[in-house]
Amino acid sequence: MSIQKKIELPPQGLKTLFGVQDQNIKYLEALLDISIGARGNELLIDGETKDIETVEQILKDFAELFDQGNAFSDKELRDAFKQIAEDRAYSLKDYFTKARFNPSGKKQVTAKSVNQRKYIEAIQDNDLVFGIGPAGTGKSFLAVAMAVQALFSKQVSRIILTRPAVEAGEKLGFLPGDLQDKVDPYLRPLYDALFDLVDNERVTKMLEKRIIEIAPLAFMRGRTLADAFIILDEAQNTTGEQMKMFLTRIGFGSKAVVTGDITQIDLPRGQKSGLRQAQEILNNLEGIEFIRFSDKDVVRHKLVQMIVKAYEQHTDNQTNGRDGDR
Repeated sequence: MSIQKKIELPPQGLKTLFGVQDQNIKYLEALLDISIGARGNELLIDGETKDIETVEQILKDFAELFDQGNAFSDKELRDAFKQIAEDRAYSLKDYFTKARFNPSGKKQVTAKSVNQRKYIEAIQDNDLVFGIGPAGTGKSFLAVAMAVQALFSKQVSRIILTRPAVEAGEKLGFLPGDLQDKVDPYLRPLYDALFDLVDNERVTKMLEKRIIEIAPLAFMRGRTLADAFIILDEAQNTTGEQMKMFLTRIGFGSKAVVTGDITQIDLPRGQKSGLRQAQEILNNLEGIEFIRFSDKDVVRHKLVQMIVKAYEQHTDNQTNGRDGDR
């Protein structure tokens, strides 16, 4: 049943709330299927009861945050509105006080989707988290951001970042250059995330002192990694044996995050991905959390989201076609 409600807001906050050419409010109207009009500093809201209650809470939080001197960009407000529409238990206050953090003082990091927020919370609350989903969903970047925060807040004493160098079969001897030259192409995305979050000079010093270590997965064998934040990236390209080896390296005082995309496995045909196997074996173990991302969580160029979705549909169509032939 549709109803109408009046809500009064501080006049100085209305311009910020509505955004350029009322884009913020139009976006909120579209998300919640409501109608919002303004008369002075009064808002008239038409819609279903539950949607109006959601808008009331958003406006209440907005007024409180605005009074406290918080600044809002149009993009931040629209990101917050989207997450609240997807998860009504979430609030504008949560978004601006809990879902944003600055790991090293260089760059603020914000969850841009419900799954990104759940991923951050899962890493905070668990010692082992799997982030599984397509490219561009922030799996690796957010894991590195959380690792940097843990290091700078002294929750851990070092960061270890690793990937399987599957393209070279982890036999890197034939590649030109010294060891660093050989492994850099496989580990470059992790370097990029680090340098994006921390000043270059600081990262370089921490790499030299091995406070931050970046190495191929094969180099983890035989080690016990205590008091560390460990990230295994591109985990879809591990074998079952490699995944077990990695997971059993975790020592006291450590956290581990495993990221991967099970739709982009580069292992030889017939070899099962260690990430797929880990889902089956570990899915119900207490203290381990799996966060599964989708095309809705892609935060790169909008074309990336469309490409991911198109490939998923193509794979589904092929699978359904094969099922029909049997």
